[in-house]
Amino acid sequence: GIKTIMLSGDNIKTVEAISKKIGIDYFQAEMLPQDKLIYIKTLKNKGFKVAMVGDGINDAAPLSEADIGISPGSGTDISIESSQIIIVNNNLINIFNSIILSRLIFKKIKQNLFWAFFYNLIALPLAIAGILHPVIAEIAMATSSINVILNSLRIRNIKLK
Repeated sequence: GIKTIMLSGDNIKTVEAISKKIGIDYFQAEMLPQDKLIYIKTLKNKGFKVAMVGDGINDAAPLSEADIGISPGSGTDISIESSQIIIVNNNLINIFNSIILSRLIFKKIKQNLFWAFFYNLIALPLAIAGILHPVIAEIAMATSSINVILNSLRIRNIKLK
C-alpha cells in the first residue's frame, strides 16, 4: 500500500535508470529544493501521509515538511536535524525495516489495550459487585499485566531484513 516517488535534482536519464532498477513507482528529475517542498506539501494537502528520505542540505526543508523525515547517518548535519528517523548504519533496507517494525508495534499496542480494557471492563466490575473474589480479581489483573508484557516482548523475535 506504499507508493514510492523519487524526487531528485539529478538529470532525467540517471533518475529514470535508478527508478526502473529499484522499482520506484513515479519519479521527478532536475528538481530544485523548493520544488521538492511544494511537491511534499501538495501530497499532504491531498491527504497522503508522506515519508521523505534525504541526505543533503537541499533536503532539509522537505524533510521537515514530511510527516516522517528519514536520513542516513552519513547525511549532512542539517538533514539529520530535520529528520525524525536516522539510519545509523546507512543501510537503506532499514527504511523498510522501520516500516515493518512500526506496523508491528502499533498492532501490539492495540492488542495490549484490548487485554487491559478486557480486564478493566469485566473483572473489576465483577469484583466490585462481589461476584468475583478479590484474590481472583487480583490474579486476573496480574495475568493481564504479564500478558501485556509478554505480548510486547514478542517483538524481539521478529526477523528483519
